[in-house]
Amino acid sequence: MDLNPYAKFLDGTEPIPVLTTTIDRLRALTASLTPAQIDRRPEPGKWSIREITAHLADCETVFNFRLRQTLSEEHAIIQPFDQERWADRYAAYNFDSALALFEAARNWNHRLLTTISEDDRRHPTTHPERGTMTFWTIVETMAGHDINHLQQIEKIAATAI
Repeated sequence: MDLNPYAKFLDGTEPIPVLTTTIDRLRALTASLTPAQIDRRPEPGKWSIREITAHLADCETVFNFRLRQTLSEEHAIIQPFDQERWADRYAAYNFDSALALFEAARNWNHRLLTTISEDDRRHPTTHPERGTMTFWTIVETMAGHDINHLQQIEKIAATAI
C-alpha cells in the first residue's frame, strides 16, 4: 500500500490551499441542493453527499489526533480504522451536523498547521498498513483525500440538478 494513497489526487499541488478551501467548495457544491438530493446515493453501495460529509468529519477527527500524536511522540504508531464499519452508523448524522463538525475540526487543524516548522514536517510516524511516513505525508494525505471526495460530490451534485 502507498504511503499516501491520495497522492494522485493532489498531483503536486500544495496541500495547504486545498485544506483551506475545502469547506467553501463543499458549501458551494451543496448550496442549491435539497435535503433529498444531499441524501441520494448515486448508486447502490456508494455514499450520498451526506455520508461523504460525515466521512470527512470522521476523518478530520482522526487526522486531528494523528497530527498531534506524530508531533508529540518520538515515533508514533498511528491507528488505522475501517471506514466502512464507521459508515454503518452514518444514518444517525444529518448533513448540517456533519459539515459543522468537519469545519470545526478542520479549522482546529489549520491553526496547528500554522505552527509547523521544517523539522516538524519531517517528523516520522508509522501507519501499520502503509509504513513509515512523515508528518507532512499526513498533511498531503488529508489534501488528496479532500480532492477525491470533492470530485465525488461534484459528480453527485451535477446529476442532482
